[in-house]
Amino acid sequence: MEIFRDLALILLCAKFMGLLAKRFGAPQVVGEIIAGLLIGPGVLNLVRPSDYITTSAEIGVVLLMFMAGLSTNLKELIKTGPMALLIACVGVFVPLIGGTLLYSCFYGFSSVGSDEFFKAVFIGVILTATSVSITVETLKELGKLEGRLGTIITGAAIIDDVIGIIVLTFVIGFKDKGSSVGGVLLRTLLFMVFCMTVGIGVYYLFKYIDKHHPHQRRIPILSLALCLGMAYIAETYFSIADITGAYVAGILLCNLQDSKYINEKMDVSSYIFFGPVFFASIGIKTQFSDFSAEVIIFSICFVLVGLLTKIIGCGLTAKAFKMSSSDALKVGIGMMTRGEVALIVSQKGLDVGLLDEKFFTAVILLILVSSISTPILLKLLFNRDEKKAHAELQSKV
Repeated sequence: MEIFRDLALILLCAKFMGLLAKRFGAPQVVGEIIAGLLIGPGVLNLVRPSDYITTSAEIGVVLLMFMAGLSTNLKELIKTGPMALLIACVGVFVPLIGGTLLYSCFYGFSSVGSDEFFKAVFIGVILTATSVSITVETLKELGKLEGRLGTIITGAAIIDDVIGIIVLTFVIGFKDKGSSVGGVLLRTLLFMVFCMTVGIGVYYLFKYIDKHHPHQRRIPILSLALCLGMAYIAETYFSIADITGAYVAGILLCNLQDSKYINEKMDVSSYIFFGPVFFASIGIKTQFSDFSAEVIIFSICFVLVGLLTKIIGCGLTAKAFKMSSSDALKVGIGMMTRGEVALIVSQKGLDVGLLDEKFFTAVILLILVSSISTPILLKLLFNRDEKKAHAELQSKV
């Protein structure tokens, strides 16, 4: 069967290109996407999109969001308080508006409620999410993760993703022609009520199992069943994105003692198979037939808007809390990285007809530029401030 050959090619090329990307300081997911581009119809035409690859990629998306929920630190969210929440809110709002205006400037301003209007809004939705992993790794390397600044950036980035998923849920809901503002709000509210009521019971059930059967494989198996079940319920009964249900399932279990154990077991399936297939499938689906000078210019502007809106929105909000200009800039730069969540949101937009395939190039370019520039800029800022503080200390002596 050709599908076995295709999967073998996807896994081999994705792993090789992922390691190559890591070698040059870029996230592995960038290499996996490039692998899909190379072996897909756009370049070598060795692997073509198929129903099986599409289904496997969808499972990969759900698993990634479930693991993101599992990795959420609720105590960290509470500890960072109002500052992190406001930084996250503005850090979602400004890129959302910036992305919407960018698309509208290139492809025309449309009436509210039209298909083109929702496509414009969706470009903004892609820009809302922050990838915290690269920033956290940089702050850890610099010894700044446990400090006030590190805590604020980490907390704001986590809240940022939660708000981004909520915005995604609303936009997909409004895209349905039969939907109204009241209908979308009602479905979202009902889903939240469902998650809170059922979630309490689910949490205590898993807590009981975890207490009596710690580190046993039944826990991750049941967790996976919960993830898939919540994804199905969210989409089928509440018309909400399946990834939202998976993310909530991870949130419900993130405070379990065995949450890391569950995450490790999920990571095996995701890292070995479903994750590479998902990221490679993005490259495989990308077509260069629509690639034009206009798309190239749009991609460059998309990257600039994506970086600047986070710096401006988050940085100015931090400044409003009377942080120093230098620290406010660090917050803004720390929040500008994009990663898996941006890709997941983009894929969901493609599935529901809110995003054209040609714009994946812009998303990939944003992830690459932000992932490489953020660690460099943060290190420069922290080193500059340390040298400045050291010089001031020396002058006093």
